[in-house]
Amino acid sequence: MELRVIPYSSNSAYQNMAIDHALLESVAMGNSSMTLRLYAWKPSAVSIGRFQSMQKEVNLEQCKSLGIDSVRRITGGGAVYHDSEGEITYSLIAKEGELPDGIQKCYRFSASMIIDALKSIGINAEYAPINDITVDGRKISGNAQTRRDGAVLLHGTILYTADVKKMFSVLNVSKEKLSDKMIKSAEERITDVRSNCHASIDELREALLNSFTKGRAWKESPLTEEEKERSIELEETVYRNSEWNFNR
Repeated sequence: MELRVIPYSSNSAYQNMAIDHALLESVAMGNSSMTLRLYAWKPSAVSIGRFQSMQKEVNLEQCKSLGIDSVRRITGGGAVYHDSEGEITYSLIAKEGELPDGIQKCYRFSASMIIDALKSIGINAEYAPINDITVDGRKISGNAQTRRDGAVLLHGTILYTADVKKMFSVLNVSKEKLSDKMIKSAEERITDVRSNCHASIDELREALLNSFTKGRAWKESPLTEEEKERSIELEETVYRNSEWNFNR
């Protein structure tokens, strides 16, 4: 079956999560084939996992002062800082039968695509179960997933540049972790594309597209009118709704 590729775009956190959600529904209902989406966050944002507490995980005052969005995902996992200039996010949505069976096998599958993309720009990465990708033991990508009505949404980040100090400032961490020593320790556990090669962010995006589409028939296709309308509805009723974002 032909892979559908949504054109690359930069959106608010609320729009991004609403679009992913709308595409998951579209695939589940059989209105769309397997779909790949590469995107950025504008402005920068923090997303938290489905079962986390916004107040516990996010420094909301700092986010407000920096103009940073905050949103709850429908996928699990931890709180993530998404820099508008420093990462690419992917989403892969498919029927359950189109992907390997089981949560970890799905993570391994999407990780293999990212690892191949990184290899093509000169970075040797490896899968670190259950949902990370590392370079020399340092995290460069984190991933999450959910399943609804027979469809799977896998999405994750690939760090292009990592601003650990800003990351720590918008996530709720202890004052001890904000020390120079702890920031240096965190920097030693995290890496990014620019620290490992000279590829531009456009070259990283092209590498990811090539990897996910390799050996597949594919076609670039924008959101349908129905998907646009549903994403707008979800953005307003769910992702901009404080009841959703602060329900834990």
